[in-house]
Amino acid sequence: MPATAAANNEETAVRFAKDQLKAFVERVEKLEEEKKAISDDIRDVYAESKANGFDVKALRTIVRLRKMEPTEREEQDAILETYMHALGMLKN
Repeated sequence: MPATAAANNEETAVRFAKDQLKAFVERVEKLEEEKKAISDDIRDVYAESKANGFDVKALRTIVRLRKMEPTEREEQDAILETYMHALGMLKN
């Protein structure tokens, strides 16, 4: 293969890699923008719930708990209860 053909192939490969890298970066940037928009929407929902008299901390806890599997939630509850008993925070 002539030297110019090899150089052209190498230039094409480098250009392709640069274009691919740029595409990945642009996709991540677009997703970051979408993530920020969604985060803003979630914050707005919590603010609306607070304006309607709901406790935002409790709502966040409920959302976190609903993401858990029931067995994982039960295990956490049991550990918490055990610790609270040990610290005298619960009566027998």
